[in-house]
Amino acid sequence: MNELILNWCGTERWVHLTLNARGVAELWINRSDCHNAFNAQVIEDLIDALSQLKQQPGLRAMILRGAGKHFSAGADLNWMREQGRLDETANQADADRLAELMQTLDTLPCPVAVVVQGAAYGGALGLVACADFALGLPSARFCLSEVRLGLIPAVISPFVQRAMGYRHMRHLTLSAEPFGADRALTLDLLHEIVEEEDLEDRLNAWVDQCLANGPEAVRSAKTLLTELLYHPIDNHARRLTGKAIAERRLSTEGQEGLSAFLEKREPNWRQS
Repeated sequence: MNELILNWCGTERWVHLTLNARGVAELWINRSDCHNAFNAQVIEDLIDALSQLKQQPGLRAMILRGAGKHFSAGADLNWMREQGRLDETANQADADRLAELMQTLDTLPCPVAVVVQGAAYGGALGLVACADFALGLPSARFCLSEVRLGLIPAVISPFVQRAMGYRHMRHLTLSAEPFGADRALTLDLLHEIVEEEDLEDRLNAWVDQCLANGPEAVRSAKTLLTELLYHPIDNHARRLTGKAIAERRLSTEGQEGLSAFLEKREPNWRQS
């Protein structure tokens, strides 16, 4: 059941995407000679890969990884310097593409895991914050390093602040203080720390857990949680949540799940 149904590489082969028959995708940033730093082409290829996945009806889960010693050093500084020679319009367009990447990853209609080893600096923290399950190796190191370079973590800030909270975000943005996996765990930037020898087993367990759930229900739940984020608990939220559960109860998948539970059998979406 693990044969590939999608095997795609980006323009410069810095991005590699696979999707197997179980509906599990792996998306790799494969620029290890530059510590997986991203430039305009890497961003475009990542957007392209995620857009392709959104069109796959059998997509059930995705794992985002970085090849080599580091997850990602963030933005390629040579690329950033080149962008600084362009006008404001070109720089705005460039920033919009990074924002598009973050939004596309954040709203991918399936559970997303990310694996962090080594450096996750600058913009890479945005990718981590967009994941539904962030696993870190003990070697993971993080830093909102932009102010050291006279820049700011602007585009990623909504996602990182959502993960760690306003006060932590402000402190770490203004100090550019590096921190390790243990602190990232306390900040809710990571969900778990796992030893390297246990990593694949933990990922496989997460995948199995995801595949045991109703795929339409998972997509609906992720969409609803995004809509409710920062929304007051008011009549609109009440109507939104009531509509969501009513639709799920009436859906074919919802009826199948309830029937399977009561009949003490596996629902039809469970993998053998």
